[in-house]
Amino acid sequence: MNAPERSEAFDEREPALPNPLPRPAGEFEALKKAWEAPRGLSFITAVNNTYVGLWYVGTAFLFFILAGILSLIMRVQLAAPESDFVGHDLYNQLFTMHGTVMMFLFAVPAVEAASVYLLPNMQAARDLPFPRLSAYAFWAYFVGGLVFFCTIFFGLAPNGGWFMYPPLTGSKYSPADNADWWLLGIGFIEISAIAGAIEIIVGVMKTRAVGMSLDRMPVYSWAMLVFAVMIVIGFPAIILGTLLLEMERAFDWPFFIAERGGDPLLWQHLFWFFGHPEVYIIFLPATGMVSMIVPAMAQTPLVGYRLVVLALVATGFLSFGLWVHHMFATGLPKMSLSFFSAASTAVAVPSGIQVFAWIATIASGRMKLTTPSLFIIGFLFIFTLGGLTGVMVAMAPFDWQAHDSYFVVAHLHYVLIGGMVFPLFAAFYYWVPVASQYALSERVGRWVFGLMFVGVNVTFLPMHVTGLIGMPRRVYTYPVGMGWDALNLVSTIGAFMIAAGVALFIVDFARRFRIARDENAGNVWNAGTLEWLPNANYNTRSIPVVASRDPLWDQPNLSKDVQDGRYYLPGTATGGRETLVTSPFDAQPQYILQVPGPGWQPLLAAVFTAAFFLLLTVKMVLLSATCGVLAVACVIWWLWDTDPGPVRPPADIGGGIVVPVYATGSMNHSWWAMIVLMVVTGMVFTCLIFSYLFLWLVNPAAWPPQGTALPDGISPFVSGALYIVSAVLIAYASRMLRGEDRRSPRSVPVLIAVALLLVGGAAAADLRAQWQTGLSPSVHAYGAAVYGIVSLQIFFVLTTLIMGLYTIARWLAGRLDSVRRTTFDNMMLFWFYTVGQGLVGLALVHGFPRLTGGV
Repeated sequence: MNAPERSEAFDEREPALPNPLPRPAGEFEALKKAWEAPRGLSFITAVNNTYVGLWYVGTAFLFFILAGILSLIMRVQLAAPESDFVGHDLYNQLFTMHGTVMMFLFAVPAVEAASVYLLPNMQAARDLPFPRLSAYAFWAYFVGGLVFFCTIFFGLAPNGGWFMYPPLTGSKYSPADNADWWLLGIGFIEISAIAGAIEIIVGVMKTRAVGMSLDRMPVYSWAMLVFAVMIVIGFPAIILGTLLLEMERAFDWPFFIAERGGDPLLWQHLFWFFGHPEVYIIFLPATGMVSMIVPAMAQTPLVGYRLVVLALVATGFLSFGLWVHHMFATGLPKMSLSFFSAASTAVAVPSGIQVFAWIATIASGRMKLTTPSLFIIGFLFIFTLGGLTGVMVAMAPFDWQAHDSYFVVAHLHYVLIGGMVFPLFAAFYYWVPVASQYALSERVGRWVFGLMFVGVNVTFLPMHVTGLIGMPRRVYTYPVGMGWDALNLVSTIGAFMIAAGVALFIVDFARRFRIARDENAGNVWNAGTLEWLPNANYNTRSIPVVASRDPLWDQPNLSKDVQDGRYYLPGTATGGRETLVTSPFDAQPQYILQVPGPGWQPLLAAVFTAAFFLLLTVKMVLLSATCGVLAVACVIWWLWDTDPGPVRPPADIGGGIVVPVYATGSMNHSWWAMIVLMVVTGMVFTCLIFSYLFLWLVNPAAWPPQGTALPDGISPFVSGALYIVSAVLIAYASRMLRGEDRRSPRSVPVLIAVALLLVGGAAAADLRAQWQTGLSPSVHAYGAAVYGIVSLQIFFVLTTLIMGLYTIARWLAGRLDSVRRTTFDNMMLFWFYTVGQGLVGLALVHGFPRLTGGV
């Protein structure tokens, strides 16, 4: 680590803040100039959260509207029996796209988008630590999402349901490209979500206002931290699942084909390990929003802050123990049913704690009946009903009766609309004054609430009955005389009432919302948290010291002192964009992070990445590969100017505190990001190991199948030795780079180059050993699983190869030395991970069959 230790970094010559002395002339103007947005066409290259966050929210809302239109078409179709408004094939595409767009293109991106805008404001940071990553995630989502949605206009939209169960979605029963659009399109968009999650975790942990220790952190920040951790753990399962199913469709690797050793239930396990936590991934940020809005509306601190935080963490933890609750009807053992049924009911406890905390807060204050308050009350009513029916379907006997009926449709809409859409609308009405010159209309807002609240209950309450009297879900029509006619007509009327409420909201929004460039509508609710400080492109003029959870209520004059630059970092120390990095637990200043500004690189990288996946879907392999290469080139171009090194000596940020402008090692923000990325990749690999072992359990007597030869016992030791020696060389290169005299030893690139040859040789040797046995990936699930593990390892080795060559290039360009070495540190972390994964993979594919007697 090249940053000064705490005792050297802190020079408390003037500990008292706010500083009453006048600020130097030109300081504020320099700050504004550094954060000035690009003009003209270049405006789309803006990367700071004040723009990207709004674009992100706007795009998510656009997908909400589009998915809502699809649902209205379905409701018109079902309003009367034997209707021919749409045919069965289009109806299949409509319900698949409605579910997919709502879950993947609206719900998760919407809450992630809101956090991109809100978190820096709420934590008084100038920006999130990786603004270009935020921009990349947004543009990838924007381009990929729109192209994906447009498939419905060409009859190419996926039609196998938003869960895409095989064997229905296998190449035998779905030979067209519709399923591929889902698999590659959604898999790609999930990568965008993971990029956002990494940004959020590092942002919450490393860029908070000084003194905002963990026990003073806003509940919303806690909620987003749990949300992002859940994405990091849960989303790799669906990414791996889509990869396996796409490999089965494209190359005939039978992971899910029962007659060749595969099992369709493997997909359900992978999908629901992601799919059930997905509900809480959507719900938790919404509860974080509610925990911020309720105290402001009641004008009193949140009751039970610590219990609410513990409830958030507990909900996130328990949600990963519930995925089988969606598989009660698949014939699982009774012991499994009992365990997962109990876990499904247990999750009601932390949810209940939060509900009682909000009710207690409302009771202890004087709640103003504003539009945000109305949406919160609506949320409590609708979500509680959804939770109660959730406890009902958590009981296996009831679930067997209600499974795949409209009762489940009613339940999930009560949970999702109540638990996410109503809090989101409350958030719109509550936080628009932060981003806009004007607040939204209270009078119109009450009409919006009324239409939506009544509409939701008119639409979905009858569906409970429709389902209980036997109407299955996903049918495009039904015969006369089933007793479903009137109930469906009422549901359709309710759906149009919701649409009217949303349309009224859009009209009001168009009338009132004007982006606040220099001055927003102000703290119209008299809230106590930092997002209500005066803000602009640079967020807050200076970064305050926080002494409580509601600093605007407890620290008089805070807003004015912050705006007058009386706290930390009131100008720009390096002449460019920057924010203050603080310690993860007690939020004390560590160093100044030089934040990258606008650039075309993230946008172009996102466009080419989207093109790579989308062209691959339509089998334009050569063009797709070209776009993939261009995407990698744009990422390298983007990264080239990062890791700037200590461009100036440590700077005084105010209050007499001097911190460095560069840090390496575990203090560096990108080190944290790399650790989170390794957790993601580790989860992908863990899910692959689970798949291997699951398929073994399905085929215990044929693992490997009769007549299959295993590689000789020497080859895995050769590969393992090559992996280990490569890691030793990298560790030695790291040792050569240590020191404060900025040496750049010539041996470093040589060591990296030799290590690259070794790690590449290790992967090639293992592939050759498997291939020489005559093992085919398309004959049996055993071969598919083995080559799946080998292929994943080759992908990681190729990534390591690119990172190693990039590190050598930086050394040759004079951008890597013993002080400026963040790039090397990150490469080294990834290298060690790749080697570790390779060793575990070797032990599994070579040792496990021998251990179980399959030689």
